[in-house]
Amino acid sequence: MVSTDRFLAFAAMSLLVIVIPGPSVLFVIGRALAHGRRTAVATALGNVFGSYLLVVAVAIGIGSLVERSAALYLTVKLAGAAYLVLLGVQAFRHRGELKASAITAGPAGPAGSARGGLRTVLDGALVGVTNPKGVVFFAAVLPQFVNHAAGHVPAQMLLLGLVPITIGLVTDTLWGLTASAARTWFARSDRRLSLIGGAGGFTMIGLGLTVAVTGRD
Repeated sequence: MVSTDRFLAFAAMSLLVIVIPGPSVLFVIGRALAHGRRTAVATALGNVFGSYLLVVAVAIGIGSLVERSAALYLTVKLAGAAYLVLLGVQAFRHRGELKASAITAGPAGPAGSARGGLRTVLDGALVGVTNPKGVVFFAAVLPQFVNHAAGHVPAQMLLLGLVPITIGLVTDTLWGLTASAARTWFARSDRRLSLIGGAGGFTMIGLGLTVAVTGRD
């Protein structure tokens, strides 16, 4: 249904776009710094789930409508930006709750229950589905690699969409694990760990503001 050359070309294009850190990567890093490895991995999973919802939306025609409508695009972008800022503010406010003993306690300790798994996945999914970079990529780039003559266009889009989703899952997880490792290294004192949590909060706030003021480029 999807030719090998189109599949490989789209994979190459996806890799080039994904390796450039965008909102998803910075969001995962911010959550890793603020909450640790488990939250980072759950956030990455939620993020790719939200991104694939964009693929589904494009496949049924909604995504292209959002891309063409300035008002809808602005609404989606600002909603995602506001949510990032909210999460960043929450992370900064609760930075003092981070304790070195919680990290050394492992998954059964406070660090493992810092945030509910489902809530974390949903947070990541919301950021993924409102990511302007994802909206533009899936609405403007994905359809170009579909073979309309072969038919089953929605199915082709859903299949092709798995390529960047898989790449994103791997890279976002690696970014999150790397950031959480740095967080663990700093967790030799509660004060330094609090600073790291605050840095994660500021990262998400800055990311939200950046998303709000940037255009479609």
